[in-house]
Amino acid sequence: MAGFLQMTLAFRKYLIIVFVPLLFLPLPLAIPTKEAQCGYVIIVMALFWCTEALPLAVTALFPVLLFPLMNIMDSTTVCREYLKDTNMLFIGGLLMAIAIESWELHKRVALRVLLITGVRPALLLMGFMIVTAFLSMWISNTATTAMMVPIAQAVLEQLHKSEMESSPDGQTSENINKAFELQEEPTKSDISKEMEEKGNSHVLTVEEDRKRNENLLEEKHKNFSKGMSLCICYSASIGGIATLTGTTPNLVLQGQVDELFPDNGNIINFASWFSFAFPTMIVLLVLTWIWLQILYLGFNFQKNFGCAGDASAKAKERRAYETIKEESKKLGSMKFAEIAVLILFILLVLLWFTRDPGFIPGWATLLFNKNDTSYVTDATVAIFISVLLFVIPSDISTHDGDKEQTGSKSKIRAPPALLDWKVVHQKMPWNIVFLLGGGFALAKGSEESGLSAWLGTKLTPLQQIPHPAIALLLCLLIATFTECTSNVATTTLFLPILASMAEAICLNPLYVMLPCTLSASLAFMLPVATPPNAIVFSYGQLKVIDMAKAGFILNILGVLTITLAINTWASSLFQLQTFPSWANRSGTCP
Repeated sequence: MAGFLQMTLAFRKYLIIVFVPLLFLPLPLAIPTKEAQCGYVIIVMALFWCTEALPLAVTALFPVLLFPLMNIMDSTTVCREYLKDTNMLFIGGLLMAIAIESWELHKRVALRVLLITGVRPALLLMGFMIVTAFLSMWISNTATTAMMVPIAQAVLEQLHKSEMESSPDGQTSENINKAFELQEEPTKSDISKEMEEKGNSHVLTVEEDRKRNENLLEEKHKNFSKGMSLCICYSASIGGIATLTGTTPNLVLQGQVDELFPDNGNIINFASWFSFAFPTMIVLLVLTWIWLQILYLGFNFQKNFGCAGDASAKAKERRAYETIKEESKKLGSMKFAEIAVLILFILLVLLWFTRDPGFIPGWATLLFNKNDTSYVTDATVAIFISVLLFVIPSDISTHDGDKEQTGSKSKIRAPPALLDWKVVHQKMPWNIVFLLGGGFALAKGSEESGLSAWLGTKLTPLQQIPHPAIALLLCLLIATFTECTSNVATTTLFLPILASMAEAICLNPLYVMLPCTLSASLAFMLPVATPPNAIVFSYGQLKVIDMAKAGFILNILGVLTITLAINTWASSLFQLQTFPSWANRSGTCP
C-alpha cells in the first residue's frame, strides 16, 4: 500500500495530465455548444496551471490546439493573440531591466540609498524596503531579491559580529546593545524572586550568565534576520504593483481591457496606472514596515530607531555602515555604460509619463496620433529605447585596451553595445510571453464562443450586493488563490469572468478588475507563492510558520489598502462610480 502511494505521488503529474481532460470530457459531449467547449478548455487549463502538471507556458498554448479543433476560432486568429501590443511592452520593459542588471546599476542605487538611511534597526529595515520596492518597479522582483538578500546578509553579519565582540565574559543583560532589544528582559532580581518562590536558592554563575547573554544576542540576531529577509521579499512583491511593467499581472489587465473593450480610449496606460498604483504601494509599504517592526523588533520604537543607543552601540553601527561603504567603493566610479543606461532609463520613464498624461495632450497625441486613433503606445516607446540599447556603444574612450595585437600589427576593436543578444537570450523569460498570449487567446475565445455573455446572464443576481462588498470579497478570493497559483495564471483566469460579471450588473469593469489585479500580487504567506519568497526561504533563517504568520496579516492589510484605494483616489481617476459607454457592449445598461 505504501509503495502504491509513493508511486502515485511520483507519477502524479502524468496522472493529472491524463485524467483531468477525461474527467471533464462529458461537459462538451453532453452540451455540444461552443460555450461548453470553451468552458472545458478553460477548466482544463485552470487545473493544469494550478497543479503545474505541465509548464505554465506549455499549458498557455492549448488554445492554439483546441480552439480550431472545436470550431471556436480559426488558427490564424488564435495565433494573432500571442504577440500583441502588451507583449511588446513587456519585452521592451524587460530589455531595459536586463541592461540595468548587466551593468550593476541597480546595485549602485541600492548601496547609495542604504548609505543615506543608515544602519539603525528600523531605518535599516526601511532602507532595504525602499530600495527593493523601487528596483522592483523597473526590474523583475526575482532579480531584485536575489541581489538584495546577500547585501542584507553581509550587513547583518557585521552587526552581529560587533555585538558578540563587545559582549565580554560576565557582561550582564543590561549591557546588551539597546538598539536591538526586542523586549524588556527580566532583571536578575526578578529571576532571583522566581527561583526563591520555587525553593531554589541556586545563584547564577558568571559562566551561566555569559551563556545567557550570548543566547539572548543570538535570539535577537535571529529575529532581526527574519524581519530583514521578509522585508526584502515582501517589498519586491509590493514594489511591482506601482508600474505597468513592474509585474506581469498589470500587463495582463491592460491586455484584457484592450481585448474585451477595444473602444476604452487607452484608459490603462503607464501614467494612469502609476497615478493609481503608486500611492497604493506607498501605503502598503509603510504598513508592512510598521508590522514587521512590531513583529521582529518589538514595540519600543525609540530603541528601534537607535535613539537610546550608548557609545558602544554607535560604534557597532559605524562598523556596519563601513561594510556598506566598502561594498559601494568596490563598484568604483560610474562608467560610461552605467551613465548611458541611466540616461536611457530616465528618458524611457519621461516618455511613458508624457505620452498621454490625461490632463493635457501628450507628445504622441500632438505629433503622431491622427483622427482619434492612437498610433503610438507605451510599447512603441519601450521598443524605441530597447533598440537604442543595442546601438549605443558601452565605451567611447579609445585607449590601448581597445586594440588587439595580431602579429606585428595592432587591430582596433570597437567596444560592444550596451546590450547584446546573447545576454538577452539568457535572461529573458520567454515563457511569460506565451503565458500572456494564452490569456489573451482565452479572453478572445470566451467572447467569440459566447461564454462571456452566458456568464454575464448567470451573474446578474449579484446586482443586489453592494459594490464595495463585491470588490472586497473578490480581493480576498484572489489573494487566497494566488498563494498557491501563479499570479499571471490567476489574473488570466479571473479577469475575463470579472469583466462579464461587471457588464451584467452595470458596474464599471475597472471597479473589480483593478483591485483584483493588485490582489494577485499579495502572495505573502507561503515560500512557494512567488520567487522572492522562495529565495529568502532558501537561506534557512525562516520557517514556513514565520512567513505564514507575517503574511496573513499583510494579506488582510493589503486587501484593505486596495479597497481604500479604489473607493477614494482611483474612483475619481477612472470615474469608477459611472458605467462607461465603452463597457456597454450588450446595450442593456443605461
